[in-house]
Amino acid sequence: MLPLSYPQTRQVDQIDDYHGTSVADPYRWLEDLDAPETEVWIQAQNQVTFAYLDQIPSREQIKERLTKLWNYERYSAPFKEGDRYFYFKNDGLQNQSVLYTLKSLDGPPKVLIDPNKLSEDGTIALGGISISEDGRLMAYGLSQAGSDWVEWRIRDIESGVDLPDHLRWVKFSGASWTKDGLGFYYSRYDAPQGDALAEVNYYQKLYYHRVGTAQSADILVYDRPDQKEWGFAAGVTEDGNYLIISVWKGTDSKNLVFYQDLTQADSPVVELINTFNASYGVFGNDGSKFLVRTDLDAPRGRVVAIDIHHPAPEDWQEIIPQAPETLEGLNLINNQLVANYLQDAHTVIKIFDLEGKLVREVDLPGIGSAGGFGGKRDDRETFYTFTSFTCPNTIYHYDMVTGASTLYRRPQVDFQPDAYEIKQVFYQSKDGTAIPMFIAHKKGLVLDGHNPTLLYAYGGFNASLSPYFSVSNLVWMEMGGVYAMPNLRGGGEYGEEWHEAGMKLHKQNVFDDFIAAAEWLIAHQYTSSSKLAISGASNGGLLVGACMTQRPELFGAALPAVGVMDMLRFHKFTIGWAWCSEYGSPDHPEEFAAIYAYSPLHNLRAGTKYPATLITTADHDDRVVPSHSFKFAAALQAAHQGDNPVLIRVETKAGHGAGKPVSKVIAEVADEWGFVLHALGVGLD
Repeated sequence: MLPLSYPQTRQVDQIDDYHGTSVADPYRWLEDLDAPETEVWIQAQNQVTFAYLDQIPSREQIKERLTKLWNYERYSAPFKEGDRYFYFKNDGLQNQSVLYTLKSLDGPPKVLIDPNKLSEDGTIALGGISISEDGRLMAYGLSQAGSDWVEWRIRDIESGVDLPDHLRWVKFSGASWTKDGLGFYYSRYDAPQGDALAEVNYYQKLYYHRVGTAQSADILVYDRPDQKEWGFAAGVTEDGNYLIISVWKGTDSKNLVFYQDLTQADSPVVELINTFNASYGVFGNDGSKFLVRTDLDAPRGRVVAIDIHHPAPEDWQEIIPQAPETLEGLNLINNQLVANYLQDAHTVIKIFDLEGKLVREVDLPGIGSAGGFGGKRDDRETFYTFTSFTCPNTIYHYDMVTGASTLYRRPQVDFQPDAYEIKQVFYQSKDGTAIPMFIAHKKGLVLDGHNPTLLYAYGGFNASLSPYFSVSNLVWMEMGGVYAMPNLRGGGEYGEEWHEAGMKLHKQNVFDDFIAAAEWLIAHQYTSSSKLAISGASNGGLLVGACMTQRPELFGAALPAVGVMDMLRFHKFTIGWAWCSEYGSPDHPEEFAAIYAYSPLHNLRAGTKYPATLITTADHDDRVVPSHSFKFAAALQAAHQGDNPVLIRVETKAGHGAGKPVSKVIAEVADEWGFVLHALGVGLD
């Protein structure tokens, strides 16, 4: 490889005072994403990065294998509205999946919308759909270049023709139709006054849009000028009688619940639960009795019934008490409650009657992740999906009366599932907490400490990681790699207590858990530091950044993707302020001290040998703005000592990850796997 020469990054004399602590920010200018100097810097960095990647012999071979494996038909579980079924399908290498509709499951499908025809490079993606109850109209949102901003339109399903309706400045919102199909509820922000990809997002408002009218005529249903951080997720109950408004504040799972009686004209919005003391999800109702999943007094979740005429907590009726497993979600089908649980990070499905009596446990195909079970209250059939590390997303038809599962669609992927071995282990973190970890690899692996190993995790925002099929990871394992996925604190695998043990002042627990996973893999001869790569995206990018700065000698390579790297300024862009409920705020002295102690950007040390690092981000990421990665890359290149490459790859016309075209995903993974194998000194046969 030719010796690397990094672009020179200009430094400025920017010093900020945080509660008496002076903090330098020499690369502040890289926060101006549209500045000509920033664009020149991006081009220079990409030139160095791709010149390096072009020299890796295995990169093209990896890309060819990824492309071949990715080329298989993928379906979503069907769902029904009115007399129609709907499902998504991808032929294999289509950049975006296509939405189809059909009148019967064995009838001819019709394309309802093909996002691939909306842009030549596949960078326009569906950002949400909502079908009216009669199956006549579809509201759908489009996102450009991976942005969180979504523009909504309405399509006549029979004719396939769009109506004139056009809604803008929608973000973090779906659409919920009224029972009469005349309009829907949605939430949006006021039009940005500055850079739409960076400007902070406050004051979301809830509106009703009537079909055939201009957005300017939309009816404001609810807003709170006194609460700039509040957001509103609205849904109409299946009987059409109530509008349920879930009020969120930041990313905290704790929320409020308001409602509006839609049977009465101009009825007020009523505050049913007006304290941010727990999470509440209304998933059905019997007249004025709302069925609610909550973790109040039950960190792993339970189900209660709340009569809105007697809403005091002492009058709540407990339907399903807290279980040893973590309650992830609920559906109301066939007048039964379908409960999705996590047991040691894999799915268990239990069905209860309306009184909370267990009817049966669904016999799943194995240890993995199941989802779906959608439908209406009186439906006797539903569909669910099942996946695991060696099982592509497979769809089953489920008879709610008999409990019989019937295979509906199984993808055909060019690999042998029986050639791989999966296990779950439990290891001790620094403070003695037992942490579960899935490990997958080819059968016959020799535990000699020399296996290239990819350690991937997330550890935050109450998000759970369970087994899933990934072509990227399959190719990694095909090449002899070990894939390890620990379930760190900060996630939701064991309920809210597990989440809270890895947030705010306890965030270091997450990094300790990840480091302990690496040490366990090394101690048990799966790998060694020189053969160990770490990977994570978004909050997981922060995880990688924090761990590689705390223990640079422990890892051979690092892949931080779209990470939150500047923990002192994350709250100043787009929706970053909402993460203060997870991380704490640098504006508070005690929380600043905890954040500053692990912030990746601020814990790089000059003259340190860091692992080979490929930072990835995108120029249109308006979730975690790319300046996080820009500044971290510049600081890492300045601090790093040694021959390990430290590079940044900036994707164009892409965002945080949702809706990324398949072609861009394949190219990025090929670059990452090629980079890691080269860094770990592993060749391909």
